[in-house]
Amino acid sequence: METQYYTLIEKQDFFEIIENKYGELAIFIDARVGTPEEPVLQFDGKKTALLKRDAHLAVRLDNIMDETVEPLAESEFVMIVELKGKMVERIYGVPVENVEEIVFNGKQTRADELIKAKSREELLESFGAVKIWNSGEKNVK
Repeated sequence: METQYYTLIEKQDFFEIIENKYGELAIFIDARVGTPEEPVLQFDGKKTALLKRDAHLAVRLDNIMDETVEPLAESEFVMIVELKGKMVERIYGVPVENVEEIVFNGKQTRADELIKAKSREELLESFGAVKIWNSGEKNVK
């Protein structure tokens, strides 16, 4: 199993947001590798949402249509449908978090990807550190 010490943010170029007769929303995106772990959808109340799929991958949804803003902002949960071509790969529900702003800080690797390095604490946690030995010049007495 590979351990990633960064978070990858992929831009979803084309996606659909669909509302059913009960007012429930579903977002159709391309399938990603692996099973989502505690996913959540952050929405800035304007034109951008970020699906935090797991600790290593987030999917950015830009240019959300104006008509969709209010129903999405009022939703507590949405259904995510991941498609491989025209076939459904997986479906899962995610809570919607309304946030002031979605900050994309990291290193742009391609037009559609951003890599965000983890903080020292996040790195130590994902590395599974159980002991830390401080060495070097500072410790010489």
